[in-house]
Amino acid sequence: MKNKMLQTLLPAIALISFSAFSQPILSSYPSATATIYLDFDGEEVNNPLWNNGGTINCAASGLSTAQITEIFNRVAEDYRPFNINITTDINAFFAAPFDKRVRVIITPTSDWFAGVGGVAYLGSFTWGDDTPCFAFCNRLGPNSAKMVAECCSHESGHTLGLSHQSKYDGSCNLTATYHEGNGTGETSWAPIMGNSYYRNMSGWNNGPTPYGCNNTQDNLSIITAINGFTYRTDDHNDDINNAPTAINPASIYINGLISTSTDKDAFTFSLPQNVNFHLNAKPFSVNADNEGADLDIRVSLYNASKTLIRTYNPAGTMCVTIDTILNAGSYYLIVDGTGNNNASDYGSLGSYSITGISGVLPICDAQLSGAVNQNKHQLNWTMIFYETISNISIQASKDGINYNSLNTVSSRQTSFSYMPTLHSDIYYRLKISSTSGKVNYSNTIQLKKVAGVSSFIVSTFVRDAVSISAAENFRYRLMDANGNLVNKGSGTAGFNKINMAGKPTGMYILQMEGSGQQQTERIIRQ
Repeated sequence: MKNKMLQTLLPAIALISFSAFSQPILSSYPSATATIYLDFDGEEVNNPLWNNGGTINCAASGLSTAQITEIFNRVAEDYRPFNINITTDINAFFAAPFDKRVRVIITPTSDWFAGVGGVAYLGSFTWGDDTPCFAFCNRLGPNSAKMVAECCSHESGHTLGLSHQSKYDGSCNLTATYHEGNGTGETSWAPIMGNSYYRNMSGWNNGPTPYGCNNTQDNLSIITAINGFTYRTDDHNDDINNAPTAINPASIYINGLISTSTDKDAFTFSLPQNVNFHLNAKPFSVNADNEGADLDIRVSLYNASKTLIRTYNPAGTMCVTIDTILNAGSYYLIVDGTGNNNASDYGSLGSYSITGISGVLPICDAQLSGAVNQNKHQLNWTMIFYETISNISIQASKDGINYNSLNTVSSRQTSFSYMPTLHSDIYYRLKISSTSGKVNYSNTIQLKKVAGVSSFIVSTFVRDAVSISAAENFRYRLMDANGNLVNKGSGTAGFNKINMAGKPTGMYILQMEGSGQQQTERIIRQ
């Protein structure tokens, strides 16, 4: 005997009429026999169970192609774990067995059934007489793709045998016939068979019905036990010890599906050398910020010994990003669904994609910072080495494009201070060279100009070299205390050194000449 229990969804929100658009042909799982048909293009309904048996001339939804596509994608994702086809193709519907199909009519024709957003008969999916269910788009937003999609999943859920999911307080008092869910933002959640209009993440639930706080309803078991279909075939093995799916770490692109709370997808990859490893695991969504996603992803990373290195499960988002350094060797990944502050892992189900890449490590990571202190520019840096460093060149620029070497220091040095002679703001960066010939650069910083400084700034007490900061290109002459010429040459704007190695200790005279600028300094070699 048919159970003709009538199920409705939420009061009306607003009334408006729309003009019709063409219906795109979409199917989520064409190989499946069981079918839910989303009917947007209008329908004449003659069914003894609806409208007291009177004809219902359902107008086309009036929704745009983009809206229909979003609704389809949202409903398809809700049903992704199951061996069922969500379709907008009437021919796919007609090809399905009578007792494994249902039509959801999305229409603004709602006057015949007042006060609700949708309506269905409990269990009608298997009746074999094509009794449809309805989603009244003029009362859902109106015309909200999100709300119409939630209504389609909810009403078709009734046809699969599901009652409402309700909410009770600690004393077992009914507080909401339609469980409205928890939280805000990306990870907010509500049960599909409750009121999921206003939460991002919606899912199947194992919870109480309106018939008592102890009358719980296991959505997944009911769907897969009484309707002639079950879950999709598992796409990836669950265990890193049992043939995990091999992936290429140089270019990762994976599609997967988590169909139950115990389902896990296992992967393995090998790295021939130490690398930067970057991976993004994203649930299926219809827009940015994981809008419309049902799967909150967790990723676990294991080493070659199959020891857990780290679990990635950020609290505020449903996706996972891994950006780390991995040594050469073999690794394993486990992807599964997880609960969060608003939802359990029971209904954290759905499809996902993983993209990623691994690349050869830079010779180091270097972070440069700086400050102006008493007419000096003070530079400080931190570095993490991946190769042996031969030298660090401190580079400066007036325009941030053309750089000259200011000074060269050893890999052990982490700071440099000098009084600049350039009468402008100065850009700085580090050029780091390795013993193998590789070159990396730090970040670039900009320090403000220093006012009132000389054209030439000279270190007057020296050992192996005289340091000169020059505002322009220049010529120089170096003489001993008796006026004998020791060295002469030219320098450039920026930081310069004159070699004093091997010269006797004592006093020297340094003369410098630029364009109209002359300066003489006394030098003491110690």
